[in-house]
Amino acid sequence: MNYENILSKAENGITTITINRPSKLNALNKSTINELHNAFKTADEDAATKVIIITGSGEKAFVAGADIGEFADFNVENGAKLAAEGQELLFDFVENLSTPVIAAINGFALGGGLELAMSAHFRLASTNARMGLPEVSLGVIPGYGGTQRLPQLVGKGRAMEMVMTAGMIDADKALKYGLVNDVVNLADLMPLAEKIGSKIMRNSSVAIGKAIKAINANFKDGVDGFGVEIEQFGECFGTEDFREGTTAFLEKRKAEFLGK
Repeated sequence: MNYENILSKAENGITTITINRPSKLNALNKSTINELHNAFKTADEDAATKVIIITGSGEKAFVAGADIGEFADFNVENGAKLAAEGQELLFDFVENLSTPVIAAINGFALGGGLELAMSAHFRLASTNARMGLPEVSLGVIPGYGGTQRLPQLVGKGRAMEMVMTAGMIDADKALKYGLVNDVVNLADLMPLAEKIGSKIMRNSSVAIGKAIKAINANFKDGVDGFGVEIEQFGECFGTEDFREGTTAFLEKRKAEFLGK
């Protein structure tokens, strides 16, 4: 599929999706959100794709925020619709994919950019990365899940400070806060993401998808995460991957998972 605002490349079990609007510092607009939805959906449905990496083009920005010009004249109804549609199409959609998503933050990740990175299953950052939710400086609040996912990742107090000050934190502080898992030089960012991706691919994609569902359940109001874990654990016993994994272990050989 051809895209105007993103690039998508599948190779060796990894689909790399790159937001490609360098002149706009890869800012998110409606068209880009729709294209990202389609690219993530296509990758998730591709049996050959075991890991998805999301990153930005160039060396300055992962995503430097939303395209403010698209909603500067919105009213209350339009604003609520913008947030609801964006969360459904992209941010919640990515978080709940059964295919692991790694965000490779290669520069500024601000506003919707940080919200997109937080919707990934985990994050890696380059040393030049800067992260923040500056929405209150524009008279609004984060609307793509930022007020929910940031406290889950860094704690309520730090999230409150980051949102209220509208400030940025550097990669080292993001690592200290637990917002990102690793920080490396820019040149090493994608190789690290691919290295971790290759480790993930050695394991059962079916089991990984069920683990994602169980872990996410712990952060959903009104959902018994332990109950979801029990359910997903039990379902694993009916899969071909379970039979292959346990048989390979008993036979002292490497498992060859089919993802079924």
